[in-house]
Amino acid sequence: MVLTSPHVRVIERATLPNGLRIVTEAMPYVRSVSLGVWIGSGSRIERPVENGISHFIEHMVFKGTTNRSAEDIARSVDSVGGGLDAFTSKELVSFNTKVMDEHLPLALDILADLVLNPLFREEDIEKEKSVILEEIKMEADQPEFVLHETFISNFWKGHGLGQPILGTKETVKKFSRQMLFDYYNRVYSPRNILITAAGNLEHHEIVRLVCKHFSAMPDREPVPVDTVPKPHAPIVLKKKESLEQVHIAMGVPSYPLAHEMRFPLYVLNTVLGGGMSSRLFQNIREKQGLAYAVYSELNLFSDTGCFTVYAGTAVETAEQVVQSVVQELKALKQELIGEDELRRAKDHLKGSLMLSLESTSSRMSNLARQELYFNRFMSLDEMLESIEAVTREEVQQIAREFCTAENVALAMLGRLSGVEMTREKLAC
Repeated sequence: MVLTSPHVRVIERATLPNGLRIVTEAMPYVRSVSLGVWIGSGSRIERPVENGISHFIEHMVFKGTTNRSAEDIARSVDSVGGGLDAFTSKELVSFNTKVMDEHLPLALDILADLVLNPLFREEDIEKEKSVILEEIKMEADQPEFVLHETFISNFWKGHGLGQPILGTKETVKKFSRQMLFDYYNRVYSPRNILITAAGNLEHHEIVRLVCKHFSAMPDREPVPVDTVPKPHAPIVLKKKESLEQVHIAMGVPSYPLAHEMRFPLYVLNTVLGGGMSSRLFQNIREKQGLAYAVYSELNLFSDTGCFTVYAGTAVETAEQVVQSVVQELKALKQELIGEDELRRAKDHLKGSLMLSLESTSSRMSNLARQELYFNRFMSLDEMLESIEAVTREEVQQIAREFCTAENVALAMLGRLSGVEMTREKLAC
């Protein structure tokens, strides 16, 4: 018997007549199957009065369907030792499960039931409002979250990307059953749904099961294409006297998720603040002792992106930390990164990639990412080769393109008495 190598991806794709897409990856050397239903929803496409409704609906479908009570839903996957989860992001809503391969029909039946048959009962809506409002309060007690929302809402000001995923107290309180159904009927359409599966499966069997549940779903008008957001570069100082630290977020625009220069961008992020050997960690934490947490990260979307740096420090050293970040950005523009840095960053990225694709759930998510953002599937070898091909000159090119004084946005949260930030201080 010949077994398929785990490094060779066996990916197949199908589209139902109503436009719903299916992508599978066979992994015959495992015994699990991970399934995901992906909706092109999220806070980005919500109207201002609907802000938070994608996340609210994600919660509401678990409160009961025409076929299952909330308790039935909770027990159904638990009873076979599987996991059932969901999340909402700026551009997507996902319902996903992981089960033993023999329980695949049950898993897909449950996901289909959640997506196709929500009840949205009035009494459940009122209860869930209280739950979401508590979630909003919980997040408001976390300074890193407050800082992130402050930064994002100003960086993407006036655009859906700047809206909070949870919504606001004001919008959530006004959600009605009719609003939920109006949004659900507008967004939960077959052309806006992708189903991905990875694990010990047969593609034709997945397609058969999906057809059984979703083929009768009526085709609808596609969701309107959103406008490309324009980034802003404000300086926002938000005082909160109860905090012991000043929390700092600095950011510049970057490439969209599927941009051809994304791999040099990943290397830049890794070198600057992607781990314990990164420049920010070594300089600001290890050498200067100014922060416990300091890192950089990428927030990339379908048509734009943002490259951010976070740090938490004392009020007395807040401006010093900002200046240290600015100096690191300057250095990336003025000098090529070292060959050893490039080597470490590449090895880090390749190792993280390989480890991240070891499970069926991560492969299932990767299928969705490639279908939705790339419209093609890259082999592991192709991704590894793309990382290996990155040059020092490309990394410097990105730094020079985006890291300019007029591009740098800054948000600070904490005891800010005496802190003064100007555009000149952000000149890099």
